[in-house]
Parts: sequence; C-alpha cells; structure tokens
Amino acid sequence: MSPSPSAGQSPATDRTAYAERLDLPWWLWLAGLVAAALLAVEIWMGASGVRAWLPFAVLLPATAAGLWWLGRIRVAVVDAELRVDDARLPVRFVADVVPLDTAGRREVLGVGADPLAFVVQRPWIGGAVQVVLDDPADPTPFWVVSTRHPVELAEAVLSARDALRPADRSAGEPS
Repeated sequence: MSPSPSAGQSPATDRTAYAERLDLPWWLWLAGLVAAALLAVEIWMGASGVRAWLPFAVLLPATAAGLWWLGRIRVAVVDAELRVDDARLPVRFVADVVPLDTAGRREVLGVGADPLAFVVQRPWIGGAVQVVLDDPADPTPFWVVSTRHPVELAEAVLSARDALRPADRSAGEPS
C-alpha cells in the first residue's frame, strides 16, 4: 500500500484520521447568555448614565468569550499522534483504546480514579475514550478524553497505531 493520497485529496487531509471540537451545545450558550443578561439587568435596575449600558457592554461579551473558551478543545488523530488541545501522544505508546459511555466514564473517573491519569473531560459530552499507555518512562497510566464519537475515535487511534507497527518492526530488523 502506498502512502500517496487518494485522488482528489491533499496530503494534509489524508493524514487526519479523526477531528472533533468539543464545543458547547446551543442550549448552554442560550442559558449562559440569558444568565448574563439577567445579571446585567439586575445591575442596571433603571439607573441612568454609565450604569445603564456598561453592564450589558461588559457582561454579555465576557460571557460569550467564556463560553467560547469552554468549547475550544480540539481532539484529533493526525500524523500518528493523538492530539488533545496542546497535548500530543504518539500512537506508538498506545496499548489499547476503550470507548466509554456515560456510565463507563463515571466509573473510570469516579472514586477509585488514578490521580496520575491525564483527563480532558467535558461534562456536557456523555462519551469518552480511555487510552491505555505502554510507555515505561511515563508515569501516566492512561488518558481519558471526552468525545461525542467514542467508537470512531478509538478506531482512528488503533488504526493509526496498527499502521505504524509494520514500520517499527522493519526498522528494528538487522539488515
């Protein structure tokens, strides 16, 4: 199998096996902006001058910026790496990937959770994956990453890892 991209695809899109942004659902945007507007009305309370417009001019954009910031995390499998925001995990260190539903995520992150685990969890997203690591030099036993499509992310990570394995074996063989 050649590493060349399929017809009609650029090499950059061919290397991205999975991509997702963990943004907020519309109802959280609505609830946040309504709460900010109510707080601005409470501060205003019929006053004149600067107190009439300043709460709206400050609170609504600040709330929108905060809501955007909460949904900024990107999860991707690109160039034989699992990328979660700024964190990078080469797939050669992945032992296994377990897709988790809401109950499974709760169990993994519950009372008996490992404090050394790397966790990127968003409570408004039900699914997650647990990426079990095989790196003796790293004290992190596993990653838990929220995702709306746990099975697809798990398959993408495992496919990227398995595609790397023949190259690792041939590089280690004596010539």
